[in-house]
Amino acid sequence: MTETPTVSALLTAMREIDDRGLRFEDVSLSWREHVQHSHDRAALLRALLDPDRPRHFGILMDNVPEFSLLLGGAAFSGSVVVGLNTTRRGDALARDIALADCQVVFTEQAHAGLLEGLDLGDVRVIDVDSPEWAEVLAPHRDSIPEVAEVSPDDLFMLIFTSGTSGDPKAVRCTHAKIAAPGRMLAQRFGLGADDVVYLSMPLFHSNAMMAGWAVALAGRCAVALRRRFSASGFLPDLRNFGVTYANYVGKPLSYIVATPETPHDSDNRLRIMYGNEGTAPAVAEFRRRFDAIVVDGFGSTEGGVSIPATPGAPAGSLGRLPDDIHILHPETGRVCPPAEFDDHGRIVNADEATGELVNVRGAGQFAGYYNDPDADADRVRDGRYHSGDLGFRDADGFVYFAGRSSGWLRVDGENIGAAPIERVLLRYPGFAQVSVYAVPDRHVGDRVMAAVIPSADSAFDPAGFTRFLDSQPDLGPKQLPTLIRVCTDFPRTATFKVLTRSLSAERWHCADPVWLRERGDDEFRLLTQELAVSLESDTAAAG
Repeated sequence: MTETPTVSALLTAMREIDDRGLRFEDVSLSWREHVQHSHDRAALLRALLDPDRPRHFGILMDNVPEFSLLLGGAAFSGSVVVGLNTTRRGDALARDIALADCQVVFTEQAHAGLLEGLDLGDVRVIDVDSPEWAEVLAPHRDSIPEVAEVSPDDLFMLIFTSGTSGDPKAVRCTHAKIAAPGRMLAQRFGLGADDVVYLSMPLFHSNAMMAGWAVALAGRCAVALRRRFSASGFLPDLRNFGVTYANYVGKPLSYIVATPETPHDSDNRLRIMYGNEGTAPAVAEFRRRFDAIVVDGFGSTEGGVSIPATPGAPAGSLGRLPDDIHILHPETGRVCPPAEFDDHGRIVNADEATGELVNVRGAGQFAGYYNDPDADADRVRDGRYHSGDLGFRDADGFVYFAGRSSGWLRVDGENIGAAPIERVLLRYPGFAQVSVYAVPDRHVGDRVMAAVIPSADSAFDPAGFTRFLDSQPDLGPKQLPTLIRVCTDFPRTATFKVLTRSLSAERWHCADPVWLRERGDDEFRLLTQELAVSLESDTAAAG
C-alpha cells in the first residue's frame, strides 16, 4: 500500500521543475522558484511564531500567489494555516481569528481594511502589499531549505465550514486530509506534467485545497490562479492558460452554463471538471457545451462521509451508497427503507425513506473541530459520524441528496427534504436558480417557500408557473411551494452556498416581490401589505 503523503513531501518533489509552475495574471513562477520562496516564508514563520503557543497564522486573501507561497511556508515549517473567509466582517471575523488561535494574520491591500478597528488582542497583522512585508521578509530571502519533520496525521490547516445554518466551525485538516485526496484525484484522472489545474474557488475552502491545489502538487501539474471566480472569465481563462482540469462547487457550474452559448465553447483543452453539488441539468449542459468530462462527487469539509461518483448512475443521484454509510431515520435511528416511487416517479414514502447519512464505522476522515468539543460530540456519537446531510436511496442502492438536517420541512406532520423540491423547480425554464426553505405555517408546522432568480430576460409569470407546478407528476401536494420570492440575487457564503437561514428568517418581510398561492387557489397572487399582515397575524396566533 502506498504511504500517505504529507503536503511538504508533495511540494518538495517539485523543487527541480523549471518548465512549469504557477501563473496569475502577469505573474509567472516556476515550481523551483515557488519551492524556494516557500522556504523563505518558512524561515520567516519560524522567527515570527511563538513556539510555546499554537503555531497558527491566518491568511485573509483572494487567490493570489502569496497565498500559495504561504501554504508552502506552513508545510515546510510545521506551522498551521488558518483560512480566513474574505466575506466575514467585524466581530464575526475577529471571532474566527481568536477561535483559531492565530498569532499573525497575513492579508493584502484588497482586504486589509476588514481588519481595521477590530479587537484582535496581540495578533499581528501584516499586509503583503505594504513596505512592512518587504522589510520582514528581506532577512529570510534565499534561505537554506529546511523541512520540519511532520507526519500525515499532523495538523496542517484549519478550514472553516460555510456557516449556512450557524457560526462557522474550524475543521482540523491534517497533512493527509489535504494531500491524500490530491494524490487520489491526480491518479484517477491521469494528470501529469502536460496538465494545467485551474483554481478559481477560494483557497480558504476545502474544495480548492483538496480538489485543486493538492491535485496540482500530486500530479506535478502547472497551476493557473484566478483571484475570484468569474463565470464570464471562465472560458477566456481556459484558453489563455491552456487549462485541462478545474474544480468547482455547484452554483458556479450553474453560473457558467448560464452564460451565452457560442459555437466555439468546446475550443479549449479542458478535459475534467471535478466538484460537488452540481445539479443534473447544469452537469449535462456543461458536458454538451464544453465537451469535457464532469465528475460530481459528494463530501464535506469535515470528511466524515464521502460518496464517490459512480459511472452510469441515474441523473441526479450522488452515486451508489457505500457499505459504511447508512441512511438512518432521525427519530427512530433505524435504517431507512428504500424509496418507493409511483408511476410518475414521485416518491411515495418520503417520510420513511429520508434520513441522515451516517458513517457507521467511525469518523472517516473527520479529525475534529478546533476548540469546539461540543460540536465534536454532536458529530461523532456512539462511534458513528453524523453528517447532518439528508438523503434517500432507490432499490438499486443509488443515493439522492435531500438537503441538510437544518433544511427539514415539517409539512402536515411529514418530514420533507428541500433538495428534491429544488430539483423539480429547476426544470421550470423561467428560473435560473432556486432555493427552497421552511417558513411557519399559519396553522401548525411549516409551509414550503422558494426564493427564485428568474432566467435572463425573463420576468416571473405567475400563471405560467402555476401551470408548470400542476403538471409535475413527481411533486406531491405537500411539496408544493405556497410562497415564491422573486430575487435578483441570494445571500451567499464565499463558496456560493445560499444562506437559507437568512431567507427563512426574513420570510416575506423583504423588498423583493413575494407571490402567494394558498391551497385551493387557482394561481399565485402578489402579496400585498394587507395580505402580509394577515399572514403574519395568523402565523403568530398559531404560535
